[in-house]
Amino acid sequence: MTAELLETHSSSRPGKVPLYGASTQFKSWRYSPERLRHVRQTLNAGAVAAIRKTLETDEPGSSTSVSFLQPDDELLLVKLYVTKIPQLCGHFRFPEEVEATAISYLKRFYLKNTVMDWHPKNVMLTALFLATKTTNTPISLDSYTSNIPKTSQSDVLDLEFLVAQSLNFEFAVWHAHRALWGLWLDLQSLPNLTESLRPMDVYETALKHVRTSRFTDAELIYAPSQIAFAALSLVSPLLCQKWLDSKAPPDPTTAQAYLQVLEQTNSAIGNMIMQQGQPPDVEAAREVDRRLKLCKNPEKVVGSKAYLTRRAEEERRAEEKRSKKAQDMRKISEGEDPFGSQLVGQQESPSVDDDDD
Repeated sequence: MTAELLETHSSSRPGKVPLYGASTQFKSWRYSPERLRHVRQTLNAGAVAAIRKTLETDEPGSSTSVSFLQPDDELLLVKLYVTKIPQLCGHFRFPEEVEATAISYLKRFYLKNTVMDWHPKNVMLTALFLATKTTNTPISLDSYTSNIPKTSQSDVLDLEFLVAQSLNFEFAVWHAHRALWGLWLDLQSLPNLTESLRPMDVYETALKHVRTSRFTDAELIYAPSQIAFAALSLVSPLLCQKWLDSKAPPDPTTAQAYLQVLEQTNSAIGNMIMQQGQPPDVEAAREVDRRLKLCKNPEKVVGSKAYLTRRAEEERRAEEKRSKKAQDMRKISEGEDPFGSQLVGQQESPSVDDDDD
């Protein structure tokens, strides 16, 4: 954890790569704030263009009156369903690992998809169910869906592969609450740090800050150890300073450089937790949801003309594939070469004489 905390923003430093630096989370799901904003804007613009084209194909001029969602609107709606995951986990008494993992899955899904294609409600339910599997906290699909009002098994199963595919089948998640526990255990080993200086309520309060960070983009921008350290800093700067004193490099110049980076990171994460960690305005999210009903991708609306057209095209392609496969199998059964006849003028390869002379 020390290497991860001190070296994450100093990749030029030679030495052993921290475990987190070799993880799929670091390689695939770590963004700068600017890159994160660009990804969401690009997804939103692509979805709007595709939906507008579909609407115009169905009825020319129909898209001019549609109020499409903006990236911030999509983020607001996703955040609303992020806040529902802890409620469901409390109902099912799932451990914290399931809750944190499901939230990560939901955030990652919407870095590859938009709410105008896939509504967050069923994606959230699917992400949570998938998280129970990947964290080894299994629950039967029947027990899961029967305890959630107005939810059928197909609501979860129909999206499970799509969610897994959108995650690149990268299910491992490094969490800040585990980094915080490691930091707390580390503090217990420090000399001259009595229990009175590290009461358990400090850890509990820091853990609340870590949980609050899940409602922000912190985990998509910063390392788990950085979030954990910032959360503890909000509660006890003294403990964090003592921990840093025990881990800082011996060279004063290098140590000072790391401290400057940590101060900047701590400030950014702390502001994010305190300013953006509140649940979204429910009424504002409902307004976005009402607008979504009018700008949802018609190809995803069961029974719509665009949906039926897309399904017919998919069936046509599937039928062509089945026909080709059946034709190839028939050629094989009749002794024909499914790869075509021998090239004209091609001669048979001379036989190899096994005699030695």
